[in-house]
Parts: sequence; structure tokens; C-alpha cells
Amino acid sequence: MRIALGVEYDGCRFFGWQSQSDGNTVQDALQAALSGIASESIAVVAAGRTDAGVHALEQVVHFDTAVERPLTAWVRGVNALLPKNIAVLWAQVVPEEFHARFSAQARSYRYLLINRPVRSAVHYGKAGWFHVPLDLEQMREAARYLLGEHDFSAFRAAECQAKSPIKNLAQIYITRQGDMIFFDLTAGAFLHHMVRNIVGCLVYVGKGKHPPAWIKEVLDGRDRKLAAPTFAPDGLYLRRIKYDAKWGLPLE
Repeated sequence: MRIALGVEYDGCRFFGWQSQSDGNTVQDALQAALSGIASESIAVVAAGRTDAGVHALEQVVHFDTAVERPLTAWVRGVNALLPKNIAVLWAQVVPEEFHARFSAQARSYRYLLINRPVRSAVHYGKAGWFHVPLDLEQMREAARYLLGEHDFSAFRAAECQAKSPIKNLAQIYITRQGDMIFFDLTAGAFLHHMVRNIVGCLVYVGKGKHPPAWIKEVLDGRDRKLAAPTFAPDGLYLRRIKYDAKWGLPLE
């Protein structure tokens, strides 16, 4: 039997999603809780990995099990065994053909950035911060150069394991509410650190260090050294995974 789960987590105190030998990852905590409910070893596959300090509003995972449990056991039962900074939102029986990673059609990320002279104590670990006023219109103009299919080599981490740097950025929205700026990006898939590197470059434009067209120069240059430094992980959230409706997942 294959089960899909929607999972929310605060990544502040974890070394990322991916299982590690010391066990302090979201995957390790989730697998331990699931194994406790199943009374057998459970391994999960996620729609995408997140780095240390990165959060998820709705990560999607799947796992296979030979035991039968009510769906409530995979939600409330598992949550009772999880640390307070991880929660299963829903559980759904899915066909064996479903794969959390390979069946995903798109992934959406949100970066939260506090833009004011002083840092926030309340949002510590939950949002990035930049002290110089940022020009949203300049950043929006720059972001348009990134839309569509491009070689995003200039925006990938050196340790990125993706086979190809070519990705299709379908959407990028930049909005503001008070002191908080929201960067919302959607693509079929992202390179390692791609969102944080894009945000770093947009901030350079927003503060007036470069004109919007500089983003195109960075993109065309395909050289990570041409881009801005990688922005902090604090404000990055895996927001949503899109799947075909045929899978019947209870997604927003």
C-alpha cells in the first residue's frame, strides 16, 4: 500500500530535509514517527529536498507499507510522536504509480523578507532581513528577465547535483505588506540554492546597486561568480507542490 502525506515543518533546528548520520533532519524525525505507528521500518520519498533552516508549508511525501492503519493514525497518531516543529497535515492512499517527486508537475517557493532599518526579533529564523529600502518596481522589472526556460547556471550552488541547469521559471511575483516583502516563485523544478540566489540578485537591484537589465547579464553569463551572494535560508518556504488532479490529493 502506498500512502501520500502533506507535511509542514519549521526548519530552524534541523539540518535540512535529507537523512543524515546524526539523525537531526526532518526526514529522520518523520520516518521514526511513521515507523512507530507502523511497527515496521518506514522510508519516505519527498517531492523535494530543503536545506538547513528552510521551512515547508506543505511538503509532499510518499511511503510504502504492508500494514493497514486508518488514515487518522497516519496523521494524528504520527503527530503525537513527532517533535512540535513538524506536523502531518493529511494522509491519502494513492496508486503505486504515484511518486511524490516524479509525479510533481510544479513546485512553488515563497521567500519572506523584512525590509526595515532594524532586524526583527519576532521573525527570527522565519524571515530574511535587509535594512536598506528596496524598490519593488525595479525588482519586478528585473524578475521579468528570469521568466521562461533558461540556463540558470549563474543561480545554482556549486554542490548542485541536478543533471541540467536548464529550468523553466513559470511565475515570479513580488509583493509587499508593510515591512514584509514576498517573493513567490513557481517552476517545474529548481536548482540547489536557485531561489535564494535569485532573491539575492533582486535585492541588489532593489537597493540600486545594479539596474534591472543586470539580471539578464548574470543569466546570460552562466557564471555563479557574476551573481550576488546567496541569501539567508531563514525566509525560504516550500509553499506548494502541484500534481495532476487524477491523484486525488487534498491540496489547496
